[in-house]
Amino acid sequence: MNPADTQPSHPPLHHNWLYRRVALPIFALLRMGASPKKLAWSIAVGLLIGINPVLGSTTIFCLAAAFLLRLNVAASQLANHLVYPFELLFLIPFIRLGDIIFHTAPMPFTARSLIHAARTNPLGLTRQLWQWEKHAFLLWLGLAVVLIPIIAIAITPLLSRLVTRIDHHQYPIIRPPHLSLERADS
Repeated sequence: MNPADTQPSHPPLHHNWLYRRVALPIFALLRMGASPKKLAWSIAVGLLIGINPVLGSTTIFCLAAAFLLRLNVAASQLANHLVYPFELLFLIPFIRLGDIIFHTAPMPFTARSLIHAARTNPLGLTRQLWQWEKHAFLLWLGLAVVLIPIIAIAITPLLSRLVTRIDHHQYPIIRPPHLSLERADS
């Protein structure tokens, strides 16, 4: 009898994109000794910086915050890039809400009105764009100051439980050895 015949046949592990690209890097950081609390704050900062309305600034802001606050750069960047589509999705609502809260003229979102303003008064349009952007950023900043601690406090217990499960090898990061051996024998 062949010893390979006595081993149970296990299907190969196939995980979805979210598990491979989000969960496994977090598991790896926890296995390397990252504290759940610091990791939770890193993720929360990355998530909120990732949706700020200043397009093209999230990576730099996230790096600066991670270094200044001594957070995990990898976790904050992972969260930052994960929410990138939401940055685009929330841009217009932040600007519109900024118009309402700061009582400024609403931003014209039609190409025709923006082109007309650019031709007739380019300096005035530039000032107005900066004002809309500043108000949207201030609105986001207020939201971030409130939500970052809430998110960090909410996910810290989850990450603490993950550390316990990882310590008991309940979340394999690599293919279990018995599956690797089966592939080599076949």
